[in-house]
Amino acid sequence: MSATEPEADTVRGFFILFAMNKAVHRHITATAIGLTIAATAWAQRPIVQTNFTPDPAPMVYNDTFYIYTGHDEDGRHDEFVMNEWRVYSSKDMVNWTDHGSPMSLDTFSWAEWGAWASQCIERNGRFYWYVCCVDSSTHDMAIGVAVADSPTGPFTDAIGAPLVSDPGGYIDPTVFIEPDGNAWLYWGNPGLWCCKLNYDMISYDKNFTISGNHVEKVKDGVYKFIQTEDSFGGPEKLAEGTAFTDYKDLYEEGPWFYKRNGSYILAYAAGGVPEHISYSVSDSPWGPWKYAGQIMPLQEMGSFTNHCGIADFKGRHYFAYHCGTLPGGSGFNRSTAIEQFEYNPDGSLPIILPTTKGPDPVGTLNPYSRVEAETIAWSEGLKTEPNAKTGIYVSDIHNGDYLQVREVDFGKKSPSRLTVSVASALRGGTLNVYSGGTDGQLIASVKVPPTGGWEEWKSVTVPVTAPVTGIHDLTFAFSGRKGCKLFNFDFWKFD
Repeated sequence: MSATEPEADTVRGFFILFAMNKAVHRHITATAIGLTIAATAWAQRPIVQTNFTPDPAPMVYNDTFYIYTGHDEDGRHDEFVMNEWRVYSSKDMVNWTDHGSPMSLDTFSWAEWGAWASQCIERNGRFYWYVCCVDSSTHDMAIGVAVADSPTGPFTDAIGAPLVSDPGGYIDPTVFIEPDGNAWLYWGNPGLWCCKLNYDMISYDKNFTISGNHVEKVKDGVYKFIQTEDSFGGPEKLAEGTAFTDYKDLYEEGPWFYKRNGSYILAYAAGGVPEHISYSVSDSPWGPWKYAGQIMPLQEMGSFTNHCGIADFKGRHYFAYHCGTLPGGSGFNRSTAIEQFEYNPDGSLPIILPTTKGPDPVGTLNPYSRVEAETIAWSEGLKTEPNAKTGIYVSDIHNGDYLQVREVDFGKKSPSRLTVSVASALRGGTLNVYSGGTDGQLIASVKVPPTGGWEEWKSVTVPVTAPVTGIHDLTFAFSGRKGCKLFNFDFWKFD
């Protein structure tokens, strides 16, 4: 950091100070998240184990549930080391497909660092992804927007400059489009700002005005909300000498804005550090806001921050958040988790507590069509990597690693063979497929040969050794010489 970057240094230092105050580095064990390879343990917190995936933002499009996340880089850090954003999807809420990183800091020519929290939304078949990062020309935090014709990208910078920027905490954008077509953008830490987006989704209405003593005008079309105990559960400023833990609530960051049953809902990370999730409600998209209570009370989940997103899918309600419970996790190595919930009879949000189980399945997986290896319910020891020809694949496979998929529907007739696509520059290894965990029935065994390179792919077909019908969870277990990388895995398919 150079001396010419005072604002960026202030913003970054602000969050580092938070972390220092709360001793965020914690040692998380596999036992803590109930991790086993037995058939009886199908843990799904977090939903992704191959990368750290903070700041989840759900989006439902057609018959698919998408999660847009940040990416905390591997390793132990004392700050947020984030260079890209990632996308995952599911049709059944238990198996998640990795779509890689369709957008990074390099997408924005003006971005210096950051790649913090974001949200993607669809309008008229195009997808607008709002992000925050530091503007290299001013060293201010800024909100940018990228656009794509597919929910998985690739995304390009829509305007070649920040949408909004300020020396303050312009981070964590959330966006919502009403049925009447009006679109709203909220953001901020420790303040809360909003503007009305134009129909093009890449500019805002500078003539829009909000009246009332609950806001202050920052610039044409941009307003900051006045935080009070009535609106957000606590005072905007603490009394001198007051510790963070001495107050009940207060908007901090990470807003999530949506509408349900005529009421506008703003969920947010609250209370300072460590954070919990609370929410406020309003009769209009620009407030005034009324504090409504906590959603996810303060929990010991290995992370000093939290960040939520809420969405409906196939008639069920889902709450996404992040935690540090993946092995190697911490306040700077966070992962997305999801809980299913029900609204209270009066329409209010309930208290949602984290589980290791995650949501129930809402669909099945078809084993007779190509299934990407990066479609995973749970895994141990694995990573994913991109390739221009094959797309995302599973890598870093060592002896004892495995992946699991759930709700695989074989139907009434057993398949006769299994085909896998693999690559190995060394000696290969063995891929065994079990019904349930490794204590279940062995269905097929594949001897993976050397293929001439780590991305020199070969399809290997083997017979199914035990008949399998109906719906099963499957474990793909990997073995071979200890210590070395064995092979890469691209897809599988039963016939």
